[in-house]
Amino acid sequence: MAKLESSFKNMFLSLSLICLTVAILLAQVNKMTAKPIADAKAMKLQNAISDVVPEFDNDPTAEAFMMPDGQGDTLLVYPAKKGEQIVGYALNSFSNNGFSGNIQIMVGFDMEHKIVNYSVLQHAETPGLGAKMSGWFKSTDKPSQSIIGRDLSKGSLTVSKDGGNVDAITASTITSRAFLEAVNRAYTAYLGSIKGDSTGNSPEKNNNTEQDIASKEGGSIHE
Repeated sequence: MAKLESSFKNMFLSLSLICLTVAILLAQVNKMTAKPIADAKAMKLQNAISDVVPEFDNDPTAEAFMMPDGQGDTLLVYPAKKGEQIVGYALNSFSNNGFSGNIQIMVGFDMEHKIVNYSVLQHAETPGLGAKMSGWFKSTDKPSQSIIGRDLSKGSLTVSKDGGNVDAITASTITSRAFLEAVNRAYTAYLGSIKGDSTGNSPEKNNNTEQDIASKEGGSIHE
């Protein structure tokens, strides 16, 4: 077999053929993995919702809508229903004021303004410090730091260092403030959701409920 002459034209054609082959292979891999990845994200979202609201039998993601948070943004709200009765709301909330930036949480309320539970979806806080928020604010044996069952109609949540009634994570006051900010933001949207239901107004439907809730790790070594 004759050896191709080493020339710019032949080199260009060879590289083009290699790039085309790689592009086709990558497209095929992406096509094969797109559905499993989407299914995994949808399942993770459903699990996060299930963790934070009372038992339900509807599909909250199919009935999700957007609601203003009182700070110029909107939050995704997932209504949980038992039969045709709304039993609670799960809200995808956030704060950009964490020690390492953005914090995203799913927080659930029952119909009596009480926090049922929460789940941390995404953050970049310091492991061993701010990252403790995943369990710190739901400790059943430490009511001064737990927010579970708190009735937010009685007032917003703030850390005790700022005169509030929630103990901050040790050495992570900034993270704690940001976490509670996200909870309070969710409650504002929750109030709007209840008002919409009680007046018969339909909240703005959301057509893109898939959320990227992949956890991030990292951060500085100081809080």
